[in-house]
This record gives sequence, structure tokens and C-alpha cells, in this order.
Amino acid sequence: PNQPGFLESPYRVVKEGLVTEEIVFLSAIEEADHVIAQASAAMNDKQELIDELVAVRHLNEFTVKAPADVTLMDVSPKQVVSVAASLIPFLEHDDANRALMGSNMQRQAVPTLRADKPLVGTGMERNVARDSGVCVVARRGGVIDSVDASRIVVRVADDEVETG
Repeated sequence: PNQPGFLESPYRVVKEGLVTEEIVFLSAIEEADHVIAQASAAMNDKQELIDELVAVRHLNEFTVKAPADVTLMDVSPKQVVSVAASLIPFLEHDDANRALMGSNMQRQAVPTLRADKPLVGTGMERNVARDSGVCVVARRGGVIDSVDASRIVVRVADDEVETG
């Protein structure tokens, strides 16, 4: 967050249609004045935007602009959606109303007692589980020796044993 406490998102700087490695962080208020291309915009090997018209966000609207008009580019395609929406597989192919309902249903979901891994994932599942604070995470790798209601015993791998 910046000084007033607003959340900021990372963006790659674009100059004359060339996507640079420079990263800037902007709040939602600051980003409104910029022409922001999607992270999935087509580029060549020289990191130049190659489409004649690029899908962008400008003045809080979705439109298309010439590559020379683009000033910033999203770092990740998932940075414009919520955590719940980022867990919906193939979100970009869903009807907007279905995606909204799906993300609201996930937000209201009741935790399961015996969770299974999803059949189709988005790659965000591990981050969401870890960041939730509900999952137990080992500090080092190893083999689980025993589990009961109060503890999990992990035999640490030899190459990860710390001395001292």
C-alpha cells in the first residue's frame, strides 16, 4: 500500500509500443489516466506489441488502441480479478454473469473436512491455500511419520537438516 493506504498493482512500462522490464506500482485512482494493455497482448521476440490494435483499459473503460498509445501493461492476466475469480478455470471464456456468480459462490463456500485436489486447476490453488492460514505447512521437506489430532511428525530429509 502507498502512503494513504490504497492498494497498488504492478505494471510494466511501455514506451513507443516496446514493453520494458521496468515495473511501476499504481493505485486504482492513478491507473485511470494510463492506457493499460492486457498481460496476454501479443508481442514479438523484441518485446514489441505486434497487433494493429491492442485491447486496453483507459479512463476506466475497455477499448482498443494503437500500440504507440499504450503506456503500461499488466504484469499478470490474473491481477485484474479477485482471488475467488482467479480460481475459476478458463475464466476468460465464461459469460460475465456466470463468472460473477461463480466467484460469489466460491466466496461463500463452506470449507470441506476432506478436501480433494481439483480435477481442473488454475495454478492459484496452492497460493490461496497457503495464504489462507488454515493449512499446515512444513518449514522443510521430509517424510510424514505420524499424524494425530494434535500434531504431525515429519522426518526431515538429510539434506535439509539445520545444525546449530
